[in-house]
Amino acid sequence: MVPYARQIHQNPESPDLRDRDTRARLARMIMRLLEHWDLSAEDQCLLLGLSPQARTSLGRYRRGEPLADSVDLLGRAGHLLAIHKSLRIFFPHDRDLAYRWISQPNSRFAGRRPLDIMREGYEGLLAIRRYLDFERGR
Repeated sequence: MVPYARQIHQNPESPDLRDRDTRARLARMIMRLLEHWDLSAEDQCLLLGLSPQARTSLGRYRRGEPLADSVDLLGRAGHLLAIHKSLRIFFPHDRDLAYRWISQPNSRFAGRRPLDIMREGYEGLLAIRRYLDFERGR
């Protein structure tokens, strides 16, 4: 019998993030998303947990190189995609609003932009994802 935790990791529907091609596809998706959000290179680096000077990494990812095999980076990518999915569900007929939402002041965050919270680090990224998950479940 396979332990439950191992069964979760062997789910055939889950992409194999150890696979270089999978991480390359993920890099392209993330870079397109960050461009749709119209973020500066510094903000893109911060959301991915990279040094603000790591613009060369962004360039490599834009050219299709795979995301680094890093738990932190891959986790951030997953949270960014989940945030995007929630926004597309909230605003199915207004893509522009779905892409602008993170850059707009929000009364739920005392007038701060969701981007400002996400820039604070991994916990900020999680806070925005949790908020959107909660709102979707209402």
